[in-house]
Amino acid sequence: MRVRIGKGFWSSRFGLTLLGIFLFLFLSGAAVFTYYYVKYARMIDERLSGQVFANTSRVFTGPRRIAAGQAATPAELASYLQRAGYTDAEVNGAPGRYRLFASALEVRPSAGSYFGAGPALRIEFSSGAVDRIVNLRDGGTLESAELEPELLTNLFDVSREKRRPVRFDDLPKHLVDAVLSAEDKRFFEHPGFDPIRILGAAWANVRRSDRTEGASTISMQVARSYFFTTERTWKRKAAETLVALQLEQRFTKQQIFELYANQVYLGNRGSFAIRGFGEAARAYFGKDVRDLSLSEAAFLAGIARAPNRYSSAERHLERANEARDRVLAQMVENGQASVEAAVAAKKAPWHILSGTLETSAAPYFVDMVKDHLLEKITEADLVSQSYRIYTTLDTDLQRAAAEAMDAGLREIDKQLARRYERWRMEQKKTGEPAPLAQVALVALDPRTGEIKALIGGRNYGLSQLNRALARRQPGSAFKPFVYAAAFGNAIDGLDPVITPVTTVVDEPTTFHFDDKEYTPNNYGEQFYGTVTLRDALKRSLNVATVKVAEMVGYARVVEMARQLGLDPKIQATPAVALGAYEMTPLDVAAGYTVFANGGERAEPMFLRSVVSAEGIALERAAPRTRPALDPRIAYLVTNLLEEVVNHGTAAGVRARGFTAPAAGKTGTSHDGWFAGFTSNLLCVVWVGFDDNRELGLAGSASAAPIWAEFMKRATALPGYRNTQEFEPPPGVITALIDPETLQLATPACPAPREEVFIEGTEPKDFCPRHGGRSLAQSAGGDSWLARIFGGKKQPPAEPAPGAGAPAAENSPAPGSAEAKPGAPSAAARPASKPRSASRPPAKGAADSSSQQTAPPQEQKSIWRRLFGIFGGGKKDTPKGPPTGEPAKEKKDKAAPRPAKREPGAGEGKLP
Repeated sequence: MRVRIGKGFWSSRFGLTLLGIFLFLFLSGAAVFTYYYVKYARMIDERLSGQVFANTSRVFTGPRRIAAGQAATPAELASYLQRAGYTDAEVNGAPGRYRLFASALEVRPSAGSYFGAGPALRIEFSSGAVDRIVNLRDGGTLESAELEPELLTNLFDVSREKRRPVRFDDLPKHLVDAVLSAEDKRFFEHPGFDPIRILGAAWANVRRSDRTEGASTISMQVARSYFFTTERTWKRKAAETLVALQLEQRFTKQQIFELYANQVYLGNRGSFAIRGFGEAARAYFGKDVRDLSLSEAAFLAGIARAPNRYSSAERHLERANEARDRVLAQMVENGQASVEAAVAAKKAPWHILSGTLETSAAPYFVDMVKDHLLEKITEADLVSQSYRIYTTLDTDLQRAAAEAMDAGLREIDKQLARRYERWRMEQKKTGEPAPLAQVALVALDPRTGEIKALIGGRNYGLSQLNRALARRQPGSAFKPFVYAAAFGNAIDGLDPVITPVTTVVDEPTTFHFDDKEYTPNNYGEQFYGTVTLRDALKRSLNVATVKVAEMVGYARVVEMARQLGLDPKIQATPAVALGAYEMTPLDVAAGYTVFANGGERAEPMFLRSVVSAEGIALERAAPRTRPALDPRIAYLVTNLLEEVVNHGTAAGVRARGFTAPAAGKTGTSHDGWFAGFTSNLLCVVWVGFDDNRELGLAGSASAAPIWAEFMKRATALPGYRNTQEFEPPPGVITALIDPETLQLATPACPAPREEVFIEGTEPKDFCPRHGGRSLAQSAGGDSWLARIFGGKKQPPAEPAPGAGAPAAENSPAPGSAEAKPGAPSAAARPASKPRSASRPPAKGAADSSSQQTAPPQEQKSIWRRLFGIFGGGKKDTPKGPPTGEPAKEKKDKAAPRPAKREPGAGEGKLP
């Protein structure tokens, strides 16, 4: 049987040619598709298998300490542990697990923890506070314990991108719903591309030529962000779609969404590009992503469409509201939020952080850490290896510092508004940029030296210069070191013996030193005649302070500064008394630790440990302290600095509502300073201009308000709430004196006050104006009356290492005319020449010349307690306003300038 195929179209030459062409095109397309499929498959495997994001080093805060009695709830601590990376289930790579109960929380660190699989804890709660902390390894009860440090940031490379990776399970449902409504509402239904959305976008683009609407799904956006550029071409779009299809086959929808949530670009904050919702929640709201509200989640979902438009949303709230409201409307339309919830979200108060603050990232602090590490580790390794870097930073304090700086700078900018405007006008002529006042803040634990918060400028994005490490004249913030040197005479057995009631004459004076003249001036050109050292420091009197330095010897002041670890380049000149030699804010903070820490200097530290990816400790640091000052001297200076805060140039911090026991000192040079401390926190604030031009504001009006705002917030935190009074050490006594004669008070003295002395340096005579002579004559020298009114004494202290013998018996009294020139050399004691007739010292100062050895230790007597009826507990009321640094700015007269002068000489302002 034969079958014949008739000649037709497909058997013709033309038909066969056409079939050949179709076959060729099909095979070619298949080959191309296979090529790109294999190529993109390999690309996906290389990029998304294993560690998705770069193994960059991570910087952590210091551990969080909790203690029995501390206000906290199980949910609050569980939320903190989540932010620290802990999970409620076993997850590889997590630093630990936690288990949450109704009134308890179990914490179990893993091998990757800061504590290295340390003992598990059970924290029990009662009435909103920690009731008990139990070590589950041995069952013992702990007074306090440390919890895992929190991730601060990742170290960045030249791209300056910041990311805080999150899991899909970490994202709140309303954030996922907001993203789906804004970007891809059928994400969980389509295979990687959405034909319905493509058609809808095409029709919308035909109808409106003024704007184009995209049709990219979340899967396609993941493909673009990980593998392609953003150029608008059909070739890139086709490749993007092909990769999206492969992603859908290789990953679950949750994994694809997680890739998107960690890679999406959400604008710039400061000088950093923000990647992912985890970092964006911190950058825009200072929150963990789990804690975002509905309105905040809608805002973050809305800015992904045009992130650069919304980067400065805190300055353009209408834009922020626009992005939030658009997404909320879409959520209501898609049934992912109720109308009531959307309306409530629009009305709910919310606050977008300033992009210049970067509160959670602490960029200046991180730069310090990175610069230190680069001395030992290459930058390539730092940004490619998973080093864990544990620091001393406290994020709560860092946030408080940023908020205080923001509030303080608003006030400073208002005070300088006219000058800013004048400089802007000049800028149009000269082309030079008009400056803005800058700020630096350093807060550390004075007991350990650990830096807890640090701000190096007002806007890290515009300038990465760390002003906390910039050298400037500290002005009057240096004066406490002068008074420490003065009080040291009594410890070292040198004349004259100087106490807080020693008097100097505050009047216009020209000092001669090394064939040069130095003519300081008081702020506002106000002079007070004969004043005690307490009043001189309280009012920050310049001339009086230089006279104190002259009495002690300029060389001895420099010796004291070097003993306390300050700049060895400081020179023995009259200008040293007024802080004319430069220091950094961090240097000043380190120097003040001796006063806050009972004479112990604590070296500043910002790094605890560096651990490699394998868990090997590459570096460990421990607090370094050393005895630097006799505790008795440290207490006397601290007591005077308390007076500065309570009644002196820094009294404004009390007016601002800061009430905790504190001591501190203002400073004004070209800049404004304030250095102050409580029993557990020390803070130094600097305000000035980068080009060293005159700030024109006293430290009391510029730096002190920022300090007060910071310390108010700090002392409200659990770790810094328990501030203590400053207690005198052994060897310091308190005596009641008459403020007019500066002798021991009698029952007839109308307004006696307490004064502190190193034992053996207190006055020995009774007030001659109110019956003291008759009491002394009737009772005899070292009588029972002298013991009654001499006040209470502490046991004598051992001399500090290297200190000399105690003051010799019968040595001249402070300020006495009989005081002999002491140990300091003649070169260190240039003569002073008053420019006008000086007032004679108070009679009481001369009467205090008979210093004797201290009587035996005694307790506070019944007479002393009864004496309170006559006002013994009252403080001396100042007769005039503090002169050192009044809030009202006054222009000082320029003092005559010598041909050649020491630094700071003749500036006629209060340092």
